[in-house]
Amino acid sequence: MTAKSKTTNPGPLNGVRILDMTTVLMGPYATLILADLGADILKVESPEGDISRQSTPARTPGMGHAFLNGNRNKRSVALNLKKPEGREALLALAKTVDVFLYNVRQQAMKRLKLAYEDLSAVNPQIIYVGGIGFSSRGRYGGRAAYDDVIQGMAGVPWMAAKASGQIPRYAPNAYADRVSSLHIANAITAALYYRKCTGKGQRVDVPMYENMVHLLLGEHLEGETFIPARGPMGHPRALAPDRRPYRTKDGHMCTLVYNDRQWRTFFALIGQPEKFDQDQRFSSQINRIKNIDAVYGFLSEVLQTRTTAEWTKLFLEHDLPVGPMQSLDDVLNDPHLADTGYYSVVEHPTEGTLRAMCYPTEFSETPVSNRRPAPLLGEHTAELLAEAGYDQARIDELLAKGAALAPRRA
Repeated sequence: MTAKSKTTNPGPLNGVRILDMTTVLMGPYATLILADLGADILKVESPEGDISRQSTPARTPGMGHAFLNGNRNKRSVALNLKKPEGREALLALAKTVDVFLYNVRQQAMKRLKLAYEDLSAVNPQIIYVGGIGFSSRGRYGGRAAYDDVIQGMAGVPWMAAKASGQIPRYAPNAYADRVSSLHIANAITAALYYRKCTGKGQRVDVPMYENMVHLLLGEHLEGETFIPARGPMGHPRALAPDRRPYRTKDGHMCTLVYNDRQWRTFFALIGQPEKFDQDQRFSSQINRIKNIDAVYGFLSEVLQTRTTAEWTKLFLEHDLPVGPMQSLDDVLNDPHLADTGYYSVVEHPTEGTLRAMCYPTEFSETPVSNRRPAPLLGEHTAELLAEAGYDQARIDELLAKGAALAPRRA
């Protein structure tokens, strides 16, 4: 690992250096997490830039909201990898890093001569990580993959339709991209620990499809856990039609009355303390799961008899989990998030005043910080090439040949 920086609050990964050749979200979200934790992220972009730069709204072209939210604490180097000089520059940078990350198809990496064998030849201890659609060990290996495709293949829209009785729907965010990015960040930190113990780098493949299946079947494998099967797939509680925000007298509320103590408390609150023992559908966790539609249906009917404020007061007083059903505007103005300083106002050197979200995990000894704004395309090209050993004449030559790009010097 590289020498630690002198930046204030650099975070627990200070000293880790990552060459990030990923675009859009799967990969950039992983390196956002690692950057917030203190890693030095060298973001490799084509001369056209990461496509997320084109997201709208934006104040200036190439600095869209999605790029700004996903690329703080990173440095941008713009290289044309189809030119020999651009590839050579990337290999020079690879000599200086701990980790190399990409999210294009593995066939493309081989065509660019940037496979694991190519990078480990110049840096034997490198950790070479691929965010890919499908494991190369299966028949889907090498296919193009996007979030919607992976959600669909893993069963998310089918389960949404099953639970709601309506048309299939994707989760309303880039669910597979973000889940896979979490796995990428975990894999990188695990591989760094292994290398610290053994001195050995390695190749790591993080497939989107398999990771989404891993996430979902933890609940929904159900009876097929056993051979022979002891029932169908699909977790009844998760797929119950009434597992949703509950209508109250004047709006909606979110709650989960779950264990025996909570159900006894709830029945006491509604004046039916005897129901827990007398109605076998509610008397144990096993019975409640078996009768989940009736259980949630009962809860749905009862909660309509009082206002959201009345239920919230009662639930909080008796330690029952409860929360409001919030809109995006509500989340933006949530008083608890204000208490924790979750949102901050920052000044970007070209984009002006921005709202930024904090890194939510709290470290007592290595607090994290927003150290750098999201970079302009190629903002750090000259700086990073100099760190890789290029003198100014050689940097100017790459820029002149179109093998690298940097903003014009004033």
